[in-house]
Amino acid sequence: MAIVDVTDQTFAKDVESADAGTVLVDFWAQWCGPCRMLAPILEEVDAELGDQLKIAKVNVDHNPETAGRYGIMSIPTLMVFKNGEMVAKIPGLQPKEQLIEWLKQHF
Repeated sequence: MAIVDVTDQTFAKDVESADAGTVLVDFWAQWCGPCRMLAPILEEVDAELGDQLKIAKVNVDHNPETAGRYGIMSIPTLMVFKNGEMVAKIPGLQPKEQLIEWLKQHF
């Protein structure tokens, strides 16, 4: 499954709807170095776990409403949503192996 860009307008449909399944949301910004370092890691996670979860990216500069609603204070911040509910949150750049272990707790 491809990584999708989500906006303030599409967040409810793509992430918070009950039939969205398990969604990993990456809150990021273009100017953020660690965010850019996380992007290829998320591509690898998508290649390995893409059949079990959807990965969505929210640019906090372009979508301040969603970032504000979830209290994003630092980026990157990753959140796991399951059936529309936020079940886990982890701030900062994560190594791929650690990220996959964290995600597997929520399947």
